[in-house]
Amino acid sequence: MKTMKQANVGETLKVVKITGTGAVKRRIMDMGLTRGTEFFVRKVAPLGDPIEITVRGYELSLRKEDSEMIQVE
Repeated sequence: MKTMKQANVGETLKVVKITGTGAVKRRIMDMGLTRGTEFFVRKVAPLGDPIEITVRGYELSLRKEDSEMIQVE
């Protein structure tokens, strides 16, 4: 299974599972990244942190450690 951290710019992916626990998982879900949600990878910073995506009609930047917890297909 691939994580969001491994996504390439220009890909449209779907969230399969969020592996975080507790408050971290809740925060990711509150930002609109729930199972089955599609998103578009807009930009990745040169060192891979942060990742900018478009999800549910708005732009969102995620830290590398948070993007490792999101499994995609």
